[in-house]
Amino acid sequence: MLTEAAAAAVSGRPLVPPSVGRVRFDAFKSLWLWAMLVPGLVFGIPAVTPATLTASLVMAFLTLCLGHSVGLHRGVIHRTFEASPLVRGALLYLFVLSGLGGPLSWARLHAVRDYWQNQEDCPPYFAYRHSVFRDFVWNLHLRFDAADDRALARLPPGVMEDRWLRFLEWTWPLHVLALAAVTFAVGGAGAVAVFVCARTAGGILGHWFVGYAAHVWGEKRHVIPGVTESGTNVWLLGVLSFGEGFHNNHHAFANSARMGMRAEEVDLGWLSLRALEACGLVQSLQAWDRPAKNRKDAGRAVEHGP
Repeated sequence: MLTEAAAAAVSGRPLVPPSVGRVRFDAFKSLWLWAMLVPGLVFGIPAVTPATLTASLVMAFLTLCLGHSVGLHRGVIHRTFEASPLVRGALLYLFVLSGLGGPLSWARLHAVRDYWQNQEDCPPYFAYRHSVFRDFVWNLHLRFDAADDRALARLPPGVMEDRWLRFLEWTWPLHVLALAAVTFAVGGAGAVAVFVCARTAGGILGHWFVGYAAHVWGEKRHVIPGVTESGTNVWLLGVLSFGEGFHNNHHAFANSARMGMRAEEVDLGWLSLRALEACGLVQSLQAWDRPAKNRKDAGRAVEHGP
């Protein structure tokens, strides 16, 4: 078990000051990852068929693009568009089926990380000044408990009190397990290993790796004064992660639903939102190339380079 003291010994300094919070080993988080990864590798690879692979890729798009990137990240955390409770609730349910975790836990951690990365004295746990192996341990096996709730002011009003979000927060593993049960009834154990286990593990590892890479490698086009982290743009990961890998763009224009800014920066999350807008399912869609509408990030960054 990797305790906070052990993690601090590995890093050479406390991961966060006691006044900020504490970092500790999260047994459930670690177990969930490996319980998905091992069966996905051992039993999923031999069981792959064109049908299970196609179904898994479609489900990955629905849960990671529409659920995580569009529904939770751009919709709830940054409120870059408006939608009816039914549409918003459906997108958040898709996020839960990704197996990444509870929506409120993700929103809370995002707010805290965003708060400290925009300070000059960002603690090591939130700054990307360490190796990819260390980040793998920190982000996928540890959890952060904040000492106060000041960072939650970065979230739109009412997020932490939302009844649907609170329900999903407490029950999210049950929905993934229910999906596994239905998959088993339809396609057997091999289908579960591919469609649920391998897909979930791939989503967890993919999200973690894109988050690390899009802070350490790639192009930093926008310079944001007075911050510790301003992200980078990694073209291939940006395309594969539905726009999330264009992270320097996102740091510079955090309240923009559009993360790709150049023609080659294909942002499938943004294209999905435009399709939802055309169908009348979302409204008031904000983007860096649309009227600001009270965006706090307007004019915040300086663009450098060609």
